[in-house]
Amino acid sequence: MVEHRDDFGSKLGMWLFLVTEILLFGGLFIAYSYMRARYPVEFHHAGAELNATLGVTNTFILLTSSLSMALGIVAMQRGQELWSRILVGCTVLLGLVFLCIKGVEWAAKFHHGLYPDSARILTLPQGERIFYGLYFSMTGLHGLHVIAGMGVLSVMLVMMLRGRIHPGHYTLLENGGLYWHLVDVIWIFLLPLFYLAA
Repeated sequence: MVEHRDDFGSKLGMWLFLVTEILLFGGLFIAYSYMRARYPVEFHHAGAELNATLGVTNTFILLTSSLSMALGIVAMQRGQELWSRILVGCTVLLGLVFLCIKGVEWAAKFHHGLYPDSARILTLPQGERIFYGLYFSMTGLHGLHVIAGMGVLSVMLVMMLRGRIHPGHYTLLENGGLYWHLVDVIWIFLLPLFYLAA
């Protein structure tokens, strides 16, 4: 019975934490919407400079990682601990692939002088400067969340290997999965805002 109360408290705490994350990104989405309404032409032009193919590819990668995470939890529930570890490990690896693609994309922008306070950025119209400011801020913040999610899931893997997460007690794994799914959902909103803005 104590374990049940602990599980309930753990899940409630995770949901409350996720609400704060939604509020954080929700505020940024509102700021983006306001600025896009003020500078529609500039946002359209700046959005055309982003690589939509990389954005869609990263979306596919994150959606696949959400699937592997969900299947990993199901495997743990069914007592298939090895499969659960493999699937959670795949989720972490897919997160790394996402970050590598994002790194390539950011490197290309830096190479072309499109980064905050660069000489080229300062020559652009104000609306385009705001677009890139929001782009780097929001995708950068999301990237930090991906890194945090990978860290959490890596800790989950260690706990699974040590037997602290097992078919009889996997609430922590479920909580880690909830966080990872939130990271994926946020990206699904970022994709049309930036990569399909043109």
